[in-house]
Amino acid sequence: TILVNIFQFDTEFYISGLAPLCDQLVILSYVKEISEKTEVECCARPRLDIVQPLPESCEEISSDALTVRGFQENECRDYHLEYSEGESLFYIISPRDVVVAKERDQDDHIDWLLEKKKYEEALMAAEISQKTIKKHKILDIGLAYINHLVEKGEYDLAARKCQKILGKNTELWEFEVYKFKEIGQLKAISRYLPRRDPVLKPLIYEMVLHEFLESDYEGFATLIKEWPGDLYNNTIIVQAVVDHLKKDPQNRTLLQTLAELYTYDQRYGRALEIYLTLRHKDVFQLIHKHNLFSSIRDKIVLLMDFDSEKAVDMLLDNEDKISIDRVVEELENRPELQHVYLHKLFKRDHHKGQRYHEKQISLYAEYDRPNLLPFLRDSTHCPLEKALEICQQRNFVEETVYLLSRMGNSRSALKMIMEELQDVDKAIEFAKEQDDGELWEDLILYSIDKPPFITGLLNNIGTHVDPILLIHRIKEGMEIPNLRDSLVKILQDYNLQILLREGCKKILVADSLSLLKKMHRTQMKGVLVDEENICESCLSPILPSDASKSFNVVVFHCRHMFHKECLPVSPVQFCNICSAKHRGPGSAILEMKK
Repeated sequence: TILVNIFQFDTEFYISGLAPLCDQLVILSYVKEISEKTEVECCARPRLDIVQPLPESCEEISSDALTVRGFQENECRDYHLEYSEGESLFYIISPRDVVVAKERDQDDHIDWLLEKKKYEEALMAAEISQKTIKKHKILDIGLAYINHLVEKGEYDLAARKCQKILGKNTELWEFEVYKFKEIGQLKAISRYLPRRDPVLKPLIYEMVLHEFLESDYEGFATLIKEWPGDLYNNTIIVQAVVDHLKKDPQNRTLLQTLAELYTYDQRYGRALEIYLTLRHKDVFQLIHKHNLFSSIRDKIVLLMDFDSEKAVDMLLDNEDKISIDRVVEELENRPELQHVYLHKLFKRDHHKGQRYHEKQISLYAEYDRPNLLPFLRDSTHCPLEKALEICQQRNFVEETVYLLSRMGNSRSALKMIMEELQDVDKAIEFAKEQDDGELWEDLILYSIDKPPFITGLLNNIGTHVDPILLIHRIKEGMEIPNLRDSLVKILQDYNLQILLREGCKKILVADSLSLLKKMHRTQMKGVLVDEENICESCLSPILPSDASKSFNVVVFHCRHMFHKECLPVSPVQFCNICSAKHRGPGSAILEMKK
């Protein structure tokens, strides 16, 4: 059975020939057009069209105008279309020419794209059809694309495409790098150079670094940070940087880069010196990471000047590597830094730096007085006489008061509070802390002619000293501020004390009664007496071995037991053993007879 499809459609041109192409039609068409110059109808070039027949129309797939000799004189009947079915070749025959047409393949398409300088599309087409193309190679198209971009001046795009096109071919990479060098565009390709798999010759990377070093310090520093140190000869680059620093010795970018190069080369001591000079934030990380504590023994002052907080923490965390004595010695000429270190040490451990506590008194007095008093309170190794001398020289009243009281000279301390500070509240607080009747007497005597002091005493003395002692000493006619309020407060405090005492008495009585009852219940309980118990006097078993014999046993509340005949006096009211040990006499609770 043969299936025949019939299509019918109209065209705007004459048809000189038809041929099949799969399910499409190849049409050789003859066209007439109006000349723009003479406005006379003339023959146009014949066209070879490929159309897709539809039930009532057709869709044009492609259309190509053919250039044949004498086409202006030819008629529709002068053209013929023949085809070779096996070879898919089509022959267009005219009076003077024969044109052969064939199906276009991917190579033809790529040729056309390259002819139109559409390299990116040609590269994409070749990648898609790499198994079918025969004339072209992807690498050749890519290299042509790179050259095209370079010719157009699009150096960055050309360098970026090298990554994809050149892949792992080190020879091509090196060739392209030299080409970029010739046109002065090494910087453009530097960002895209391979760093791992593949790795180019060290000379290539050194050439790029030298290019940046000559014109762009920041770019040079960026490459040193980004590139692994084994891509190039580190010694050569270090020497190049040193040479440039001779011209510009204070250039921070070059100095920092040189420190990084020294770090790559494991010359950590030199890197550390540069970081300290630059006060770079990574200096502490470098010390920890590479254990450079032996290298900083003579650089402690520099570290402290840079960041005293971090430096002290690092030194204290590594006492086993840099001793406390070594640090204090290094900071001898910088007492303000010495104080920072010793203060932090004292905060961590009150005893580790005890040999420096005497020195710290002067350091606190000079640089950190607010922490002097807490230091004096917490230190148990501080020489009090030396501390008192320094505080008295500098007229540090609060510190002197504390030292005097700690040395047992409470009366001098109180006198200093009253005379130097003129602070009755502090004097009263001090007297309360010492809880010494003589101090209260001194305070009353000093305050008796000072009405404001009397007011303060009346308001606070009630719970520690009998207010009558103060009131009797007040001179007649002396005007005392807020006297009425003070007296009312004394009476209120007194009433409060009475209430507290009564409350305490009730609680005490209730507790005593409860405990007495508990003791009575306990003493009323029976006591187990068996063969294991012994007489505390003769040390023989308390019970006779023959149960038929009669016996007398005395058992005390303290659980000591005696044969009645072993007791010196009868009747005995208290245990001789407990009475002798002053543990309180145990009264007899039981006399057993049989």
